[in-house]
Amino acid sequence: MRFARVVFLIAGIWGLLVLTPLYFAFDIIGQKDPPAITHPSFYFGFVIVAIAWQIAFLFIARDPVRLRPLMVPAMIEKFGYVTTLVVLALQSRVRGSEAVVVAADLLLGILFVVAYLKTSDTAVRPEQ
Repeated sequence: MRFARVVFLIAGIWGLLVLTPLYFAFDIIGQKDPPAITHPSFYFGFVIVAIAWQIAFLFIARDPVRLRPLMVPAMIEKFGYVTTLVVLALQSRVRGSEAVVVAADLLLGILFVVAYLKTSDTAVRPEQ
């Protein structure tokens, strides 16, 4: 259980540190990596949904046994992003430098799986 707490705490903090600045980078992204973003609602919608997941990770860190089922969509969030970028890379639609960003999500996804498996061993069921 301690492993899951640490993994999800680190994931939540890391995600908040990485994602929150995106609120202030909208125009900069278009300048440094043209073309400019043309659908701000998609961009900011992605950012807030991603931030909401980081907060969910912090909740899981507080009580991994009770919130163990929420680890499954957390894994889907991580592996879904990794899979998406791999497919885009195979289609030559993203640069190789973006692989560095996805490496952290791949590592966290693997750690989420380990946390899920380890938490099942420590789960204590209340007597009925």
